[in-house]
Amino acid sequence: MRLRLFVWLIVTTGLSIWLGIGAALADKRVALVIGNSAYKNVARLANPTNDAALVGGMFSKAGFDAVDVKLDLNVVDMRKALREFSSKAREADVAVIYYAGHGIELDGTNYLIPTDATLETDGDVLDEALSLDRALFAVEPAKQLRLVILDACRDNPFAKTMKRTVAARAIGRGLAKVEPTSPNTIIAFAAKAGSTASDGDTKNSPFATALVERLPTPGLDLGKAFRFVRDDVLKATGSRQEPYVYGSLGGDDVALVPAKPVVVPGPQANPQDSVRRDYELALQAGNRDAWEAFLQAYPDGFYAGLARAQLKNVAAEEARAAAAAKARQAEDEKARLAAERANKAEQEKAAAAAKAAENARVAAEKAKQIEEAKALAAEQRRKDAEAAVAKALADKQAAETALADKIARDKATAEKQTTEKQQAADSTQQVAAVAPTSSQPTLSPAETAKLVQSELRRVGCLPTAADGDWNTSSERSLMLFNKYAGTKFDGKQASFETLDAIKAKPGRVCPLVCDRGFKADGDACVKIACRAGYRVNDNNECEKVQDKKPIATREDAKPRDDERKKSEATPAKPQATGQMFCGQGGCRPVRNGCHVELSRSGRAPPGGYETGGMVEVCN
Repeated sequence: MRLRLFVWLIVTTGLSIWLGIGAALADKRVALVIGNSAYKNVARLANPTNDAALVGGMFSKAGFDAVDVKLDLNVVDMRKALREFSSKAREADVAVIYYAGHGIELDGTNYLIPTDATLETDGDVLDEALSLDRALFAVEPAKQLRLVILDACRDNPFAKTMKRTVAARAIGRGLAKVEPTSPNTIIAFAAKAGSTASDGDTKNSPFATALVERLPTPGLDLGKAFRFVRDDVLKATGSRQEPYVYGSLGGDDVALVPAKPVVVPGPQANPQDSVRRDYELALQAGNRDAWEAFLQAYPDGFYAGLARAQLKNVAAEEARAAAAAKARQAEDEKARLAAERANKAEQEKAAAAAKAAENARVAAEKAKQIEEAKALAAEQRRKDAEAAVAKALADKQAAETALADKIARDKATAEKQTTEKQQAADSTQQVAAVAPTSSQPTLSPAETAKLVQSELRRVGCLPTAADGDWNTSSERSLMLFNKYAGTKFDGKQASFETLDAIKAKPGRVCPLVCDRGFKADGDACVKIACRAGYRVNDNNECEKVQDKKPIATREDAKPRDDERKKSEATPAKPQATGQMFCGQGGCRPVRNGCHVELSRSGRAPPGGYETGGMVEVCN
């Protein structure tokens, strides 16, 4: 009966402990996922809604108790979503927020930008955007782990048009470094502080793809998982983008998804267990009847020898007690005789009897001590043997656990490789389904060239219209595509292989180049407008027009030159010669246009005068 009661207590205690551990492991996990793509005042982002759907599905498959996926939220809806999630986080052990979209850093503070934001000035950020502290406030009530993941480090188009109300106010590139103040709080950026993240060439960003690959690994520590994410993104972007994690956790491993219980074969039933339990029960009883009953049930074996030693210890204790009782009786008898004034002989006899009884008691006490020492030595041997058995069993279980972990890792690696091969095969089949193969073309060379030109124009490599004439301009455009896409197609001809490769690019490949006086705005060049008194310089920047001093020009000198030439072309007026003509009336200067010469005929010519052989001749 006592044996059954002892076993029942052991089973009940073990069951209570197991139930307590099971309750502790049942952590409640909640997640809020936000993806903003459809911005109203800047160009649309291609990936955030796709990334939000992918990450939300990952949280659901990982067994989260509540996963809220919100897409294209304005400022009112974002505040409402964070407020409702904060209520859920109060009852959760783990709370996670994932945000994909535009973000901005202003004076060292990070903000998440809703889809209806305008942000005409830097002061509008405080009213139209939500600070990162608001998201941290929403996850703070969680009891064990608080995690905020930001895929919002893209190149921000609002910063290019935003007017600064204070010249010294800083608007950073990417997001600013942040250190959480609450314990067990982690903030993960898609790119290191001060740098920007890439959307990639597929429908999901490299950061979101790595998160879905690494975070749901059962039992993987969160810090190690984000280090794996960093390695994956660096590899996918050619080391151009490096994710970064701020905050810290304690010394224990913290996994976003708990490890799956490993089924380890239980130890083989040991036939000595029942013997050991009965031995311990007899040891608790500690009397002759218990040990004799044990030896009757188990007359042979290791525990039988220990029981006999314990039985000898009990016998020694009984002998010591009997000797002590006889000694007390002798003392009592001696006292009685002394009281009755017995004769000397009787007193001596009684004294001798008392001495003999005392000697017997001492001998019995020594015998008891010897047997106790033997019993203790036997008990120590038993404990050492049981410890050795327990150690051997623990080593065996550890080896079996390590083997099970290795098998699980090998299986996960094999499944990953199989999935990657299947994805590659599916991608090949999709490309084959989009366009006909080059071995069986159904279009003429001109039609093929026109299709390739249209695709080159779509990705920003061909500035002219698609006309089907594969000329030098088309060849240069294809070589430009090779340069920025990393391909090596022959530029002298248009092929279906080239067409398939260009179609696989979702957006612009070749950079937009604008003429002087224009700047790039999305996929178009717009004219640069300078305010009054400024003009566009050779660097496409507005500079102030300098005042110039008036200088003489050829237009001012032209009238003078014409007047000079006219005067030179006009015949000169007759000038006086300085001669004097003397006649009967006296002397006078020779008239203009006239001169004096010697008269040969003695008569004056017509219009002239003659006197003294001299004549005044006028032409």
